[in-house]
Amino acid sequence: MRIDPALLLTGLLMLGFGAQWLAWRVKLPAILLLLLLGLLLGPVSGVLHPDAMFGDLLLPLVSLAVAVILFEGSLTLRFAEIRGLGPSILRLVSVGAAVTLAVLAWAGHVLAGLGWPIALLFGAVVSVTGPTVIVPMLRSVRPNERISNILRWEGIIIDPLGALLAVLMFELIVSGERAGETHHWLVFGQTVAVGIAAGFGAAWLLGYALRRHLVPEYLQNLGALTLVLASFAVANALRDESGLLAVTVMGIVLANQKGLQMDDILDFKEHLSTLLITLLFIILAARLEGPIPLLTVAGGIGVLLVAQLVARPAAVLASTLFSSVTWRERALLAWIAPRGIVAAAVSALFALRLQQLGVADADKLVPLTFLMIIGTVLIQSASAGPLARWLKVADPDPNGVLVIGSDRLARAVAKALADLKLPVLVADEDWAGIREARMQGLRTFFGNPVSEHADRNLDLIGIGRLFALSSRRELNSLACVRYRPEFGANRVVYLRLLPAEGGEASRTDFAQQLAAPQLLGAEVTRAQLEALIDKGWRLKATRLTEDFGYAEFLAKRGEGVLVPFALNERGQLRVATDGYRIEPKAGWTVVAFVPPEDDSTRNAEERK
Repeated sequence: MRIDPALLLTGLLMLGFGAQWLAWRVKLPAILLLLLLGLLLGPVSGVLHPDAMFGDLLLPLVSLAVAVILFEGSLTLRFAEIRGLGPSILRLVSVGAAVTLAVLAWAGHVLAGLGWPIALLFGAVVSVTGPTVIVPMLRSVRPNERISNILRWEGIIIDPLGALLAVLMFELIVSGERAGETHHWLVFGQTVAVGIAAGFGAAWLLGYALRRHLVPEYLQNLGALTLVLASFAVANALRDESGLLAVTVMGIVLANQKGLQMDDILDFKEHLSTLLITLLFIILAARLEGPIPLLTVAGGIGVLLVAQLVARPAAVLASTLFSSVTWRERALLAWIAPRGIVAAAVSALFALRLQQLGVADADKLVPLTFLMIIGTVLIQSASAGPLARWLKVADPDPNGVLVIGSDRLARAVAKALADLKLPVLVADEDWAGIREARMQGLRTFFGNPVSEHADRNLDLIGIGRLFALSSRRELNSLACVRYRPEFGANRVVYLRLLPAEGGEASRTDFAQQLAAPQLLGAEVTRAQLEALIDKGWRLKATRLTEDFGYAEFLAKRGEGVLVPFALNERGQLRVATDGYRIEPKAGWTVVAFVPPEDDSTRNAEERK
């Protein structure tokens, strides 16, 4: 029975959405479930036949999708951020990447029977991790701050650099196939030159148009996408296979142009990449012809073991030797290196092009790469958490707070938390508020905290709670829903915006109540706290002692005192909500809203 193409595409999108949602719920990289879904629809059940469905359009569609994915990834590579990183991270993305490539190329040649050109290409492709696979794993494993920083920044940097290396290796192979031994390097040089020139030219043109405001804001995303695809197509027309290099160079150049704000375009590209990835990886996995030869599977398992037990430990050892990284931290770093989106995307595209050119062993590239992706994600997701706890490098109870919102109330709460020596991160899309928070010395994230961009770039090391304090009800609700599975049901709180007086406001608040407890209970609203700040009230910390306990504190402050949170004697944060009442003891530090006249007085503890 022939299935209507529109119905089939819609069904794939629905299944892909389900896979993405399930990956979010179980804290796994989405690529794993998408590839497994594609294998189920393709080789296993025979329901999906991409070559018959798309025909001659398959290669151009895959090429354009991969071009957008590489461009979006390269937009995150900012050299200014790299300069401030530690030597271990920089060595890991240079020396470590070279060691990984060499070991896996050797393993591919010896164990999987790949010829040296394809083996080197395979080594380059699978040397890439990437934030889309690292970040979900870090949030599940929760290693200590040093390990998290190293792995997170390795993924951010190696994603575009590894893609660039893989593209160059691919072009080297293709130029050799087409030019023969005599003009091999000449053709390769021409291909690289055309790709770099096209990338720089497109980046300059887009940057010029954005700086001079030649394109209205509502057309900027469309214009950027059109120029990306145009640079890819024009570069390929001038010199075959130079288009991927062009879009990668274009993204890197745009990311590092001073005075050019690319956040909105990056957000758009991330949404588009999510759509493309959802369809692309299901289709690419469905293209695998089953059954895969036993020798290829056996060789792939052997390469996977070499990657896990030899290549990664060797890369980490070479990168962290003579550093302050402990052997326990080194052991966990040597275990975690899942492969992700770039490896899957470029391997499938390269295999299609190389098979067209008749390159030997090109048909083995995709199954070996997919086996590497699925194997590393499954093995490391299941074992990294227990290993981190056994090595005693896990952070079991992160005490830091992610504050949603950056107005004066949110900043006051964030500053009070930071003064307690807790890790605090203020996240908001309001630049004026974020700028004020930075001037107060607070760590900030400028952008939508519930976007894919935040999933990739929001640094939640040491963060284990969320305070939704924005003046935007929708953002608070979305933040509570987004972070509740990650932090836990009782570690996500929001502040009621309006009094519960019935009607629409109360129904909306009830919906919010389903997502999180309410800070200070249902009786306290944001408007009440803002009114107190207008009168000069501020948050003040007071340490309780045996002589000056909580009863004396309440008596001194008066009946209407508001205590939103406190720090117990073990340094753990306790938050007052509608479901939890703070009962401080001696040795606790309570934080309360106090009136301005309190500045002229001192409690018994302070007089000592």
